[in-house]
Formats: sequence, structure tokens, C-alpha cells
Amino acid sequence: MDLIADILLAAGALGAGFYCLVLSRRLKRFNDLEKGVGGAVAVLSSQVEDLNKSFASARQITEGSSQALDQLTGRAESVAQRLELMMASMHDLPEVAPEAAQPPRAAVTRAEESDALAVAYETEAAPEPEVQVEDPNKSAGVMFVRHNRDKNRVA
Repeated sequence: MDLIADILLAAGALGAGFYCLVLSRRLKRFNDLEKGVGGAVAVLSSQVEDLNKSFASARQITEGSSQALDQLTGRAESVAQRLELMMASMHDLPEVAPEAAQPPRAAVTRAEESDALAVAYETEAAPEPEVQVEDPNKSAGVMFVRHNRDKNRVA
């Protein structure tokens, strides 16, 4: 009986040793950094680090954009206030009649217009007017005035 018990005990120990060997190999494959879950965990941790860096840079960019937008909004509000003030001051100006705005035109009768047209048709080819070439460097005058924006900023 002791011999049978010793044989069964040895067979159980060998079975347990074989089971441990199989589990050891499976655990090594499971934790392998290239093919197993260990590799997946390593890849995911590196992706998390990259996402954290991207998130930090996006936050900085957003804060800068927010500050710039706040400044532009403030400037737009101050300009809107000045425009409203200008529009309000325009109501205080006296109105100018359209007839007074234009210089008086000499009264020309229909007979004078038809005589002038007849003379123009009767005359032979009129001499060509001289074409005057303007100097390209000559300025036609001030068209637009640019104001210095630094003076108009509201602190």
C-alpha cells in the first residue's frame, strides 16, 4: 500500500510540475512585449503620453486664441461706441436741401439745344482733341486717410 501511495504521490508531483511548466510558457507569451498583451499595454501607454502632449499644446493654443479674441472684441466694442457717437452727432447737423447742394445751372431752352446740335452736324470733321498724357508720378490727391490705431486703443 505504501508503494502505491508513493507512486500516486510521485505521479501527482510530476503532473503538478508539468502543469506549472505549461503555465509558465503561457505567461511568458502573454507578457511578451512584441506579440502579447504586454506589447499592447506598452503601445497604449505611449499613445496616452502622445495624447497628453497634444492636449497640452491644444490648450495653450486655445488660451492664446481666446486672449486674442477678447482683445479684438474689446476693440470692436470701442469702435462701435465711437460709431454710435458719430451717428448721434450727425443728427445735430442741419439738413441741406438738394437744390442748395448743387450749383445753379444756366437755363437752356430747347431751341438753343437744337441749334447747337445742328451746328455740330453741319461742321465738317472736327479736329481731334489733343491727348494729354498725365504724369504717372503725379498724385491725384488724398483719397484715403489712415489713422494711427495705437492712439485710438482703449486701455
